[in-house]
Amino acid sequence: MAYTDHRTLRRALRREVAGTIGLLADEHDFRAMRGYDSFVFDDHTTYLKHMEALLRTRALQGSHTTVALFDPEDYAEYCAQTGLDPDSHVSRTRFTAALASTGPTVPYDGRPLAELLLTLVDEAVRHATWEYATTLLARLGTCASCGEDLGRAAFIRASHLLVRILDTAPPGERHLVCSVSGPPETLVSVLHADDIADHMELDESEALEFTTVLAVGLATGNPGGLVMRISEPGRPDRVHGWRLRAYGLEPLTAGEVFDAYCTDAESGDLISPESNVDYCAPPDLGEGPGQAHRH
Repeated sequence: MAYTDHRTLRRALRREVAGTIGLLADEHDFRAMRGYDSFVFDDHTTYLKHMEALLRTRALQGSHTTVALFDPEDYAEYCAQTGLDPDSHVSRTRFTAALASTGPTVPYDGRPLAELLLTLVDEAVRHATWEYATTLLARLGTCASCGEDLGRAAFIRASHLLVRILDTAPPGERHLVCSVSGPPETLVSVLHADDIADHMELDESEALEFTTVLAVGLATGNPGGLVMRISEPGRPDRVHGWRLRAYGLEPLTAGEVFDAYCTDAESGDLISPESNVDYCAPPDLGEGPGQAHRH
């Protein structure tokens, strides 16, 4: 009887313990880990099947599990910095535990592993975009004439513009995309905002990343744009757009929005417009002359 009680208590205790699993998402990363003798898997497909079985077992036992992307290069760097032996499952466990506090994770919710992987990769891209954009803003320094922190000023300006865009938008589900060109690559951020019972609902992490990318475009003056698509039951989707300018947004006309959506970005060829979509000039943001402080 006592033995059964102990087992029951331990099972209950396991349900109280959250865990993180580091996942090798693609063949390239998997091959890199095969260089370690202590890594026992031979093929990626089998590895993913066993990983999914483990996640399901933990879920059935009532355990909460988050999944993180396991990057072999980051792992090797971590081991070098901490003096750990990289060819050890203990080292991999410690690295995975560190990922839980420093990197993007996704909770396992019972969905197929293939779907979870897509979400996890999206989270990792978002996290990397935000980190890179934050670094760019930090490197801007201060204004030579007024001493203001340029990155902070751009972020405040971007926050103001985002609030104005959402406040002036017609009702409906809003899908915003901000892109900023420039070396080494284009930054892209997406934000979803739902208008529910006259209350705006959005993901705070998405909003932070979106504002940071918009701030980079405003501060650097690199070519960029912002597009908002609004969906509401019973009526066509509406698409609005702006060009990014130094510390401001320049509204696109309905014709310019149509041209942007109906032209292939790579070939320049025309694309048939979507059905049940209206291409519109954006709402007035109330940005009169002199609203934006230019450095």
